[in-house]
Amino acid sequence: MRIETIVVGAFDVNCLVLNGTENRAVVVDPGADAQRIAHYLREQNLTVDGWVLTHGHADHLSALAPLARQFPAPVAMHPQDAAWAFTPINQIPPYYPVPEAPPGTIRELHEGTAYQAAGLDITIIGTPGHTPGCICLYLPAESILIAGDTLFAGSAGRTDLPGGSSAQLTQSLRRLASLPDDCRVYSGHGPSTTIGREKRVNPFMQQKTTEV
Repeated sequence: MRIETIVVGAFDVNCLVLNGTENRAVVVDPGADAQRIAHYLREQNLTVDGWVLTHGHADHLSALAPLARQFPAPVAMHPQDAAWAFTPINQIPPYYPVPEAPPGTIRELHEGTAYQAAGLDITIIGTPGHTPGCICLYLPAESILIAGDTLFAGSAGRTDLPGGSSAQLTQSLRRLASLPDDCRVYSGHGPSTTIGREKRVNPFMQQKTTEV
């Protein structure tokens, strides 16, 4: 499995293309720049097996609808974020208008969901805090975590937006701290890191859990 990072949009979101078997791929967080993402997929002769969203913020999904029309494949995200992700409350003027909903039904991803696509076995870890429906994608065979905006190199997702909860985020980060130290973390923004490094240097990974 190979991961390609395409940095897109006004907020430098990491759109991740998980290249699996037989030229099939899972695309995570197509936030903007649909033409660039489409060009990469065609250049690599990839078939999209699935579109996955780590959470509902507009900067992570605004290119989804046009891409899903060009490369039809199931769309999946947590239902708590799907409930508002394609409504006017999710626009970020002047950068992102109201996101267009993708065609078809959105598959629900919950804590513990076994998601299989492109020959990859992915376990969904529920990590609320940045948004109520934040999820991470864990690939145990590859020791890789797709963390979205839950965990960054040296930092963590903000919780001051609607639906955010610092207490929930702290609990979610403590869950991630139980993963192997050598687990490679691909975040929604910025460089990749490892769980071990974040446990050593990231102050957000060292907070005590507080009750909600």
